[in-house]
Amino acid sequence: MTLSIRNIIPILKAKFIGKNEVAIIDSISIDSRSLQNSSSTLYFALLGPNHDGHHYVAELLEQGVSNFVVTYIPSNLQGKANFLVVENTLQALQTFAAAYRSDFDFPVIGITGSNGKTIIKEWLNFLLSPDYNIIRSPKSYNSQVGVPLSVLGINEKHNLGIFEAGISTINEMENLQRIIKPTIGIFSNIGSAHDEGFHDAGEKIKEKLKLFSSVDVLIMNKNRTIEAFLNPKIKTFTWSSDDGKADVFVIAKESPDKTELKITFQKLCFTITIPFSDQASIENALQCLMVMLYLNYDQDIIQQRMLQLYPVEMRLKVKNGSNNTTIIDDSYSSDFQSLKIALDFLESQKQFKKKTLILSDIFQSGLVTEELYSQVSHLIVSNKINRVIVIGKTISGYKSKFPNCLAFESTEKFLVQIDTITFENETILVKGARHFSFEEIVSYLEEKTHETVLEINLNAISHNLNFYKSKLNPETKLMVMVKAVGYGNGGFEIAKLLSHHKVDYLGVAFADEGISLRTAGIDLPIMVMNPESTSFASIIQHQLEPEMYSFKGLNAFLKLAEQKKLKKFPIHIKLDTGMHRLGFEEENVAELISKLKDNPTVEVKSILSHLATSDDMNHLDFTLSQIKLFKKLASQICEELQIKPILHILNTSGISNFPQAQMDMVRLGIGLYGVSNDEEEQKLLENVGTLKSIISQIRTIQAGESVGYSRRFMADKPTKIATIPIGYADGIARQWGNGVGYVVIKNKKAPIVGSICMDMLMVDCTDIDCKEGAEVILFGANPTVSFMAKQLNTIAYEIMTSVSQRVKRVFYRE
Repeated sequence: MTLSIRNIIPILKAKFIGKNEVAIIDSISIDSRSLQNSSSTLYFALLGPNHDGHHYVAELLEQGVSNFVVTYIPSNLQGKANFLVVENTLQALQTFAAAYRSDFDFPVIGITGSNGKTIIKEWLNFLLSPDYNIIRSPKSYNSQVGVPLSVLGINEKHNLGIFEAGISTINEMENLQRIIKPTIGIFSNIGSAHDEGFHDAGEKIKEKLKLFSSVDVLIMNKNRTIEAFLNPKIKTFTWSSDDGKADVFVIAKESPDKTELKITFQKLCFTITIPFSDQASIENALQCLMVMLYLNYDQDIIQQRMLQLYPVEMRLKVKNGSNNTTIIDDSYSSDFQSLKIALDFLESQKQFKKKTLILSDIFQSGLVTEELYSQVSHLIVSNKINRVIVIGKTISGYKSKFPNCLAFESTEKFLVQIDTITFENETILVKGARHFSFEEIVSYLEEKTHETVLEINLNAISHNLNFYKSKLNPETKLMVMVKAVGYGNGGFEIAKLLSHHKVDYLGVAFADEGISLRTAGIDLPIMVMNPESTSFASIIQHQLEPEMYSFKGLNAFLKLAEQKKLKKFPIHIKLDTGMHRLGFEEENVAELISKLKDNPTVEVKSILSHLATSDDMNHLDFTLSQIKLFKKLASQICEELQIKPILHILNTSGISNFPQAQMDMVRLGIGLYGVSNDEEEQKLLENVGTLKSIISQIRTIQAGESVGYSRRFMADKPTKIATIPIGYADGIARQWGNGVGYVVIKNKKAPIVGSICMDMLMVDCTDIDCKEGAEVILFGANPTVSFMAKQLNTIAYEIMTSVSQRVKRVFYRE
């Protein structure tokens, strides 16, 4: 892309306020945090319920960005940049992408449906890339913002596009249709995803079908329900396993690790094999087969390529590495667009200043090789990568373009020499095309722990954060609690994400938690809720902000502050309004004011209290009395000290139940991690943590035989028992055993039998077709931690924080 501002103004029907209409644009950005922003970037200041891109224009100006699409010019910035003023910046982005798409005339495949979109897209890219230069959506970029960003990646070398389109409610698909303008449509399926955005299934089908309003052909599994809503003018190309009127008839013969598909099409009758046996993969593969048939591929090529289909990894994973390193695992794809995304993710999650990139040859870019690697080099330099290790014959030839570069022709040659290369105190992004087998590199570099992991979905954390943000007034600040290692989910990694989202404060329980975050590079304000006097010196050293709740602690801190000759060091005053746990009581306030008045060593940054029953409306009067007392005492302190600190009393439940008491700031805790006490609100949150393990061993016991300590389970028939390497030392309560709880194997419940041991538990998997090494879900979407807590007569907090630190945390982003 190379356009001047003068070209863009009429496309957007924008009012131009600036000095340089001939400024050249070669990239588009919506993220002020990206290191890829430059003087030739056009930044769209998007507005949302929880954010305003205009707030970051001044920051971007300092970074060298000088071209902006805005709905208003931020104060004091007029005349300092080129501004294209429009009514709606999202619509402007979509209009620009649609106009840009119109400059290219080649086949474009548009995919929508409830499931399978990304897998179909990636498989089609694999199957068709030997014959086409393909532009496709990076990762799952299928939203109102993701689709235009994907389409803007087209260049003149591409001759086939594959884009997916996802919607969550009505009146969204028309926007995506005019941007993608597909010539070939694929309707993957219709399911329950996003049902809440539609009145009924018919409304959802009609909305999705809008993507195909001008296609040459629509490929789909023959479905009378969908066809009832389909414009009869749209030509279809259908397949089916039970409807003889379909264009392609399929008979599937499944076995444990593969499926044979007998295909009958016109006068052709042939068989293909795919290396999958689950129904979803079979359907996704058939959609790909239909595209190849429509494009007149020879059956021999179809058979050969379909046999090589592979599992698609749609996650960027963050793992602990050996020698104090962090590994970002993106080892299954290597293309220019996804490299940009991975580098942004690296910046948002890096724990160390030093950054290393391990990168394979890049394929299917649509660019000539010299131009491609020049752009890759620019990308790497702009992201301030300290060291690059390139693997592949092609990329090795451009070694000189990359900073501090080591080059290897193959993964095998790199692994032979890996022990001679030092990896320590750094963040390592591993990004390679699938056939380079970079998973072997990840396996070598990552910290060796047992096979039980707690997977943390960073997308879900962002979703839950934005959900609660949407409840706040624009001026209300947000503190997020990351104590107890982020409620068991992980401290630094979540704090880094929250820093990326620019929350106002982080809250920890003890000083050592805050010190760990500071050491890891977190520079957000951090409040220490339960500081001990012995930690005050460290709190001062690491610029943490202590909560003061007693005269003993306050006196000790003021004495130390005077010794160190501090000036206005931030402290937070905790008032007890009814929790009766920590805090100054009403009768203490006069003495508290006396201690603080005219004391130059400290500054009261905030005044806070804690609600005891914000989640239980049966105690409404008590909660309202707490809020009333807090306002009274806080006002007294502010008036006497002549200060205007931040006032805050609401926790997670309070945010939802007492919006009138938001004051200056709220504190978000368990809700960030996907747990609510309100059943309706729970439906709107996303699951964050999934505890997984594997089957270590399977055995069959006979009637009368027992399992585990004390023979608490006795078989009354032949029973297949699976042993899982996780126990109460990992955080699984013993009360969850012996028929009370269950695990999930291959989407089926397997009841826990016998006593849960320290390091393992046993389950009955008699009715489940599973093998040793199969994945086991302990909690997540099913069973949820809330369900477990209810069964065990406890709270979700206890379930989450009980997961021991010997369980490896793996953070990922879809």
